[in-house]
Amino acid sequence: MDHKISSQWMGKMQFNALVNGHTIVMDGPEKVGGEDNGPIPKPLVLTALSGCTGMDVIAFLRKDHKEVKDLEVNVRGELSKGHPLQYVSVHLDYIFDGPPEHQDAALQAVTLSQEKYCGVSDMLKKIMPVTWIVIYNGKTIFSNQPKTVEASPY
Repeated sequence: MDHKISSQWMGKMQFNALVNGHTIVMDGPEKVGGEDNGPIPKPLVLTALSGCTGMDVIAFLRKDHKEVKDLEVNVRGELSKGHPLQYVSVHLDYIFDGPPEHQDAALQAVTLSQEKYCGVSDMLKKIMPVTWIVIYNGKTIFSNQPKTVEASPY
């Protein structure tokens, strides 16, 4: 199975991408000739990562009947200092709100996603460090960040 998308130039800097029947608008800010009608393309890589792993986590929790009240996945990509601008590292914060007895299941779901199932994360790990922390009901319960890395601003 292949995934296919089509992007159509709409004038100025705007491109509309057709993804599985859904339109995603990409545009540049005014300072580069766009009208800021949508995100620039690069952060969509981070968006794909958050969606991929977030859907994994929710699916694993539902399968185990350990649902949570809320899950927020924040992703930060560190950009290179020179051109071509590209991500040189990625960090995720998984922020859960849920019953205390589901904390271990939430951590296990994140671990499964990051170590086995999330294809976007797996692709990115081949070219850069991908780190994450898990926060459950306001308490950090896991971090694979090196000690020298500052905590996420989220």
